[in-house]
Amino acid sequence: MRSAILFVIIISAMCLSAFAQPAPKPEAKPGTSAADKAARELAATVLAAHGGDKLKQLKSLTISGSVDVNAFGQAVPATFAMVFAGEKYRIDLNNPFQPIKQIYDGTQTLTNGQGAFKLPPLDRTGFYVLGRIGDTTFPIHALPATAKGKSGFRITAPDGNFTDFYVDDKTKQVKGYESAFEFNGTPGTTSVEIDKYRASDGLFIPEKFAQRFDLGQITAYCNFKAKEIAVNTTISNDVFTMSK
Repeated sequence: MRSAILFVIIISAMCLSAFAQPAPKPEAKPGTSAADKAARELAATVLAAHGGDKLKQLKSLTISGSVDVNAFGQAVPATFAMVFAGEKYRIDLNNPFQPIKQIYDGTQTLTNGQGAFKLPPLDRTGFYVLGRIGDTTFPIHALPATAKGKSGFRITAPDGNFTDFYVDDKTKQVKGYESAFEFNGTPGTTSVEIDKYRASDGLFIPEKFAQRFDLGQITAYCNFKAKEIAVNTTISNDVFTMSK
């Protein structure tokens, strides 16, 4: 039970994040239908609503706050801190069971967590893949037919993972999204509803949101609340070193 809850906590925090190992560069296959062209136009509008080029050129991001995880009918309170700089990232999670730290130093992923979980590349799904809008290796298409009546678009990563973004017609900001991904060969999905954004240096970063994870036999519900958000600060390389 404890290891399963820890697994969910790690996945929960990491799915919020964005930067990771560079994606391969296969030939892009953008859609040519009128619906796909309209989706690309909408995506450009959404990118502008979240900071435009500032989001695409984001150099570093630090987020910290609290997260409540509910899995197997048990609520687990935790706090988190995330630091991203280019391809590097660091995640620290404090919870009642076992503090967890995971680092990608630009070459390898290191963790002190139980079971040495290795996560998939973190720039393939989720909110921050919006920064890939305009990158032809992340083609944009119309939402699938199952999303009838919803305003939004799909971004597909080179490895096939995708995120369906749903857009607020008034603000043109993302109000939620659904993603599909693989974790250690096991498929999973996640859905997010964003309740509140915070403006920081011309960017709009999710501050409060609810997230659901379906990971095979595990379904978890998480409520995130960021307390501190900082963008484009100088990050020392020491941050991405695993202490002994």
